[in-house]
Amino acid sequence: MCTEPHVVVQTIDFTGNEVTKEFILTRELTFQPGDTIVTEDLEAQLEESRKRIYNLRLFHAVNYSYTCDNGLVQVTYQVKERVYLYPIPYFDFADRNFNAWLEKKDLSRLDYGFILTRRNFRGRNEDVRLRLQHGFNRRIELSYRVPNLGGNRNLGYEVGVADYRSHTINYNILNNRQYFYEEKESMPIRRTSAALALLHRQNVQRQSALRVAYYHEETADTIVHLNRDYFNTGLSNRNYIRLDLSHVFNRRNTFAYPLSGSYFDAGIGHAFFLNNTGTGFTTARAKYVQYVPLPRKFYYSVGGEAQVRLGNNFAVTDNVALGYRSLVRGYELYVVGGQHYGLFKQGLSKELFNIKGIHLKFIRNPKLNTVPLAVYLNTFTDAGYTIDNIYEARNPLTNRLLLGGGFGLHVVTFYDIVLRAEYTANREGNRGLYLNVGYPF
Repeated sequence: MCTEPHVVVQTIDFTGNEVTKEFILTRELTFQPGDTIVTEDLEAQLEESRKRIYNLRLFHAVNYSYTCDNGLVQVTYQVKERVYLYPIPYFDFADRNFNAWLEKKDLSRLDYGFILTRRNFRGRNEDVRLRLQHGFNRRIELSYRVPNLGGNRNLGYEVGVADYRSHTINYNILNNRQYFYEEKESMPIRRTSAALALLHRQNVQRQSALRVAYYHEETADTIVHLNRDYFNTGLSNRNYIRLDLSHVFNRRNTFAYPLSGSYFDAGIGHAFFLNNTGTGFTTARAKYVQYVPLPRKFYYSVGGEAQVRLGNNFAVTDNVALGYRSLVRGYELYVVGGQHYGLFKQGLSKELFNIKGIHLKFIRNPKLNTVPLAVYLNTFTDAGYTIDNIYEARNPLTNRLLLGGGFGLHVVTFYDIVLRAEYTANREGNRGLYLNVGYPF
C-alpha cells in the first residue's frame, strides 16, 4: 500500500502479450510513466485502464498488480490472449431473425458458409475479415481495418467490398408484413458496394469515423411491375454514394454484456443518387443508454434511440425504421417502416450465477480451454413510435405507440457471445417466445 499523499508512476510492464504490441496496450492507459497521481485515485485509475484494455476484446482476462516504494509505483498488467485466427462455420436463417423464419418453416431458406477472421493482425489490433456465404442468400465480403496510424496512433482507416445476391426479394410491406418475390433458378436482387472509412480513435471508448461508400443495386424487371415504389423511380436499378459521419462514446464496463457505465452513439449521413436513379435524403440518428448496478447483483438499464430522415419521394426499400436493427420486443414478426422513429427501452437483470472459467481438461490450448458462463434473469419493457407520412395507409402500426414487455434468460459465454430467450407480450395482444443473439440495447 502507498502511504504518501501522491505517488509517481515509475514503470509500467505487461505480461502475456505474446502477439499484441505493447503500444496497443499503453495507449489505453489513463496514465504514463512519470505521471504524478493522488494516492486515493490510484486504484480507480488502475481499474479504469484495466477495463479499457479488456474492452479491446483481444483478451480473455486482464488483471493488474503494483508495488509502492517511497512514493514510486511499479505497475504490471497481466493479459491472457485469445485465439486471433479462426474460421467460423456460418449457418443462419435467410429471414430477418429466427422467429421470422420459424413462421415460414421453410428449410430451403437457409444460409451457410464460413467467416474467416484474423483479429489483432500483426499484433496491432487490425482486423481482416472474409465472409463466403452460399445457400438462399449469396454473399461475399472482404474488409480490412487499421485503427492505429500517425504519430499519436489515433488515426486509421477501413476498406471493404461486398457483393450480395438472393433468390428472394422483399418487394413490399403491407399490414406491416414483408411480401416476397422468389425465383428458384435466378437471383432477382443484387447489391454491390465498396467503402472507405477514415477513423479517429482517441481510445477504446471514444471513436469517430467518416465513411464514404458506393452502392449499385439491381432487381429483376418483375419487381418494377409488382411495386413501382420499390425504388420509386420506375427503374430496376440505382447507383448512389453515401457519406456518413459518426461518433461513439462508450463507457460501459464491458462491451459484451454491460452492467455499469453509459453508451452514446450519434451519426449523420446523406445519400447522393447518380444518373437520376433516386432522390437524395439525409439521416440523423442518436442513441444513449445508462447502466446502473444495484444491490444484491441487480442491474438496471434504461435508454433511448431516435432517427430523423429528411427528403422527398422515399423508396420502399429506404423507408426503414423499426423491425430490423432496432425494434420493440414483442414485434419481431412485424416491420414498421417510416422516416422518423423514437425507441425507449428499460430492463432489470438479476445475476443468477457467474462462473469466471469452466476448465475443459480435454483441450490443452490455454486460449480455448477455459469457458466463462454467466446467466441473468431479465425483465423488460419497450416502447416505440414511428412517423410515416408516405406509406402509412398500408401499415396500421405506423403512427401508433408500440408497447412490449416480458422476461427472459440471458446467457453470456465464450468470446462475448450473448444468447437470449425472451417471452414477450405486446400491445396488440401477441405473445410468444423469441430467441435472439446479442445484448438487447
